[in-house]
Amino acid sequence: MSSVLQPAPVSTPLDVAFDAARRAAARGEVPVGAVVVRDGKVLAEAGNRTLEDRDPTAHAEMLAIRAACAVVGSERLIGCDLYVTLEPCAMCAAAISFARIRRVYFSASDPKGGAVEHGPRFFGQPTCHHAPEVYGGLRESEAAELLRSFFAARR
Repeated sequence: MSSVLQPAPVSTPLDVAFDAARRAAARGEVPVGAVVVRDGKVLAEAGNRTLEDRDPTAHAEMLAIRAACAVVGSERLIGCDLYVTLEPCAMCAAAISFARIRRVYFSASDPKGGAVEHGPRFFGQPTCHHAPEVYGGLRESEAAELLRSFFAARR
């Protein structure tokens, strides 16, 4: 009997974002993860750290954008894509716009705090300098369950 080697599973940027979200949950943070990618290469990844850093701006997207800017040596992330497990809020949407991120891929919608498809719909405002392409709902049920489980355990 011969054994056939199976190829190792390929991690996608969204897999990396979900891993970052799970690590955030393990630290007691709201489970949101974000990854910045350019040319198929992960430049930076982060999970929420608002409690750990005692910083209300330490959202996963903000941390990943900051780290990616440090990697490329610029405040602009031209040609970069952001993958995030939850619809970005207004603060994160502004940072995405200012960084000139090309595309945003997000998982769960956030009717209460989201600012891309909900609330202010930041990228559709005339004052928005740069609007990325946006693709929502990727692995939405998985992200929603991660958030539901986290908050249910807190109650």
